[in-house]
Amino acid sequence: MSVPTVAVIGAGYAGLACAVELARAGVHVTVFERSHTLGGRARVVAKDGWRVDNGQHILIGAYTELTRLLRTTGCSPKQLAHLPLTLHVPGRMRLKAAALPAPFHLAVGLLRAEGLNWADRLAMLRLMRWLKKQGFRLPPEMTVRGLLRETRQTPVLAELIWEPLCVAALNTPAAEASAQVFANVLRDSLAASASDSELLIPRVDLSELFPVPAARYLATRRGKLRTGNAIEAIQPVDGGFRLEGDPGSRPWPHVVLATAPHHAGALLASTGQCERLAAQIDALPHEPIVTVYLALGKGQKLSEPMIGLDSGTTATLTAGPAQWAFDRGQLGGPEGLITCVISAHGPHEALPRNELILATHAQLERQLGRRLPAPEWSQVIVEKRATIACRPGVFRPGMRTPLRGLWLAGDYLDSPYPATLESAVRSGTACAAAILAELGMKATWL
Repeated sequence: MSVPTVAVIGAGYAGLACAVELARAGVHVTVFERSHTLGGRARVVAKDGWRVDNGQHILIGAYTELTRLLRTTGCSPKQLAHLPLTLHVPGRMRLKAAALPAPFHLAVGLLRAEGLNWADRLAMLRLMRWLKKQGFRLPPEMTVRGLLRETRQTPVLAELIWEPLCVAALNTPAAEASAQVFANVLRDSLAASASDSELLIPRVDLSELFPVPAARYLATRRGKLRTGNAIEAIQPVDGGFRLEGDPGSRPWPHVVLATAPHHAGALLASTGQCERLAAQIDALPHEPIVTVYLALGKGQKLSEPMIGLDSGTTATLTAGPAQWAFDRGQLGGPEGLITCVISAHGPHEALPRNELILATHAQLERQLGRRLPAPEWSQVIVEKRATIACRPGVFRPGMRTPLRGLWLAGDYLDSPYPATLESAVRSGTACAAAILAELGMKATWL
C-alpha cells in the first residue's frame, strides 16, 4: 500500500500541529509556507540585532493541547514559566492565587488581596457563583459588559480585573466581547484547579517554542517543510488538488488550508466551488494587537514578570495606552527589556509610532512611581489583524469545506475558546484526527 500524503498550507501553530499529528500516525506531510520564518501570527522578529516576538502570548494551565504538543516534539518544560495567577496593578491592586487546591486557591487569594474592599471581594465571588449556577451557559447575545452589570460588579473590579482580563483573553473590548466565550475561559481557569489557573509565559521566542521543534519532528518522520514557497491557488482535479506554486506534479488527495483567515478566503475562492465560505471568512471582523518594546538597560525590572497598567481599557489615552507590561529579563530575555501590550482597537491607533513609544514610557513611569531611563532601543510591532473579534454571534467556520479532501485549520475556527494559540493547535489536531479517520487510520493521541 502507498503511504498517504497530505499537503498543509501554512506553517503557523495550527498547520504545524496538524502536520505533527499526521506525521506521528505515519502520513507523509509537506508543509508550504510563504515566509522564511515559522510561526505565522506568533513568530519571532529580528530587528537591529534584537530578536523579539511579534506579540506577547500568555497560556493558562487549562490550555493543555499546546503543552501536550510541546512534550511530543521534545521541548523542555523550562521553556514555559509557570506562574501562579497574579493580577498586580502597582499602587492599586494585587491579587495572587494561593498554593492550595481549588477552590481555596482563589478564596484565600481574595482574602489576602490588596486594594480590594469587602464589596469588591463579594462581587467577585458573586460573579463566579452566578456563572456556576448558570452552568456557564449564557445568553448568546450577552456581552462581557452585560455580564458585569447582571452580576453587579463594582467599578474597581470592572476596571482592574474583569475588563483587562477580557481584553487580554479575547482581544475584544468588554462592551463588545462575547460573555459566553469569556465564561468558558473563566470556567476552565479561575473556576477549575490551581494548576489550570496558572499563567504559562514563554521563556523563548514564539518560533522556538513550538514551530522549530515541530519542524525538526517532521524531518525525522519523512515530512517536508517548504519555506519561502507561496501557494497562490488550489485547483480541484481528478485524484485531489493541484496547488499553484507546488514544484511537484502529483495531485494531493488531502489539503489543509492553515493560513490566517485573511489569506484563506482567496485560496478557497480559487477552487471555484467555495465562494460562499470564502465570503463568510473574508467578512470576519478583526482586532489588532500592538506591542511596544522598551530596552531600558541593566538594573531595570518590574516587581512581577507581568503587571497590569492603569486604565488601559478606557476610551482615552490620558492614563496611557497599554494594558499589560512584561519583564522579559525575568522570563529568559535580556535584562531591562520591557514588553508593553495594547490589545484591540482604540485611540492609540491614531498615534505615530514615536509618540506611542513616548506615551507608553510615560505610562510605565507613572505606574511604577519612578523615573525610568530613556530606552536604549525601542520598537513598535503592529499586527493589524492579530485575531478575529470575539463578539456574540460572530460566524466561526468548521474544519470541513464544500470540497471533500480540502480542510481548514486555524484559531478562527469554531471553538469554545477565543482565537488563541490553544485554539490554533486544537483546530490542527482535530483536523488531523478527521483526516486520519477518512484514511482509516487511528489517531493514537485521542
